[in-house]
Amino acid sequence: MKKAIFWFAILALLVYSGFQFGMPYYRYTAFKSDAKEIARTSLGETDKTRAQIFQRAQEFNIPIEEKDLVVTKTDKMVRVQTSWTETVDLLGLYHRTLHFTLNIKE
Repeated sequence: MKKAIFWFAILALLVYSGFQFGMPYYRYTAFKSDAKEIARTSLGETDKTRAQIFQRAQEFNIPIEEKDLVVTKTDKMVRVQTSWTETVDLLGLYHRTLHFTLNIKE
């Protein structure tokens, strides 16, 4: 019985750790996909595009400020750049800072 409880605790710890580390990467991937789509469909209005992308970042709880989001337009391309960090805390025993960079050219 003790062995089963031990393995259940190990399994629960692995699932918890996977969830804690997986969510920031999921948010990054989903945000990148949405930002790419917004940049692709933008009509060249950088302020409107920045506002739409920032709104999407807020929906995903990504810790950036609107001033950190750089949207530039050239003749045939829209470029979106930003970066942020998130800290993953596992039960107060282990801390890991994850760095994310978004650099889209559409």
